[in-house]
Amino acid sequence: MATLFLVSTPIGNLGDLSPRAAETLCAVARILAEDTRRTRILAQRAGATAPLVSLHAHNERERTGKILAWLAAGEDLALVSDAGTPLLSDPGARVVDAVLEAGHRVVPIPGPSAVLAALVASGLPSERFAFLGFPERKGGDRRALLERVARAEETIVLFESPQRLADLLDALAGVCGSARRVAVARELTKVHEEVTRGTLEEVAAYYRGHPPKGEVTVVVAPAAEADSTGERGEEARELAVQLLSQGLKPSEAAKELAGRLDLKRNEAYRVVHEALEPNE
Repeated sequence: MATLFLVSTPIGNLGDLSPRAAETLCAVARILAEDTRRTRILAQRAGATAPLVSLHAHNERERTGKILAWLAAGEDLALVSDAGTPLLSDPGARVVDAVLEAGHRVVPIPGPSAVLAALVASGLPSERFAFLGFPERKGGDRRALLERVARAEETIVLFESPQRLADLLDALAGVCGSARRVAVARELTKVHEEVTRGTLEEVAAYYRGHPPKGEVTVVVAPAAEADSTGERGEEARELAVQLLSQGLKPSEAAKELAGRLDLKRNEAYRVVHEALEPNE
């Protein structure tokens, strides 16, 4: 039985290509690639000599029949996207569905993922999360997604283009509240890697003044985080107001609050910023 391997590839640093991924690329008969020019560099690094076949959003439907024919002839194939794990906001789902329907094996070769890298570096809860891909640019679907993020009980991960990042953060602040915690991961694993953490209001203002470049992943704290202080919520709010009235900077007040009440840093930071809102 022939196999279609879903091979995760580096999201920036070529050193993140796993030995198993390299071995797979060298062993298959053909490599299905979203961008053959980018994949050729990776294939050369791995020592793979298999022919590269383009597979992208505009030709996936027509390519599917040929892919099934290659598998039926006994050829093992590898599918890769430009970067990261295939099918996550990338083409390939139609092919995988057809391959499984035809009775062939589909085997994942795990590896780099911008979704997981951004999540674990965000400082936000990672026990439960949802990945929602790229937001729609406008209309009802965009509003529905923003509302989904606003009421989420889990951490939300999104992709966004650098040109639309500040607008997205502003829109999220409007529906989630300006104090909702967020982290923006940019150029992960690359030379100019950057993770900016803060409230939606703060991070939106930062990127208004510092237009980003490169790949962007946005991680938004769950709505449930607002209640995470539990029974100590009122005590925490009162103490935050007291500390701010004493002239402490928000960062200093958050540190003091976390120490006194044994709160997580992001919880204390949120409480302090909520205490600031009536005075803004």
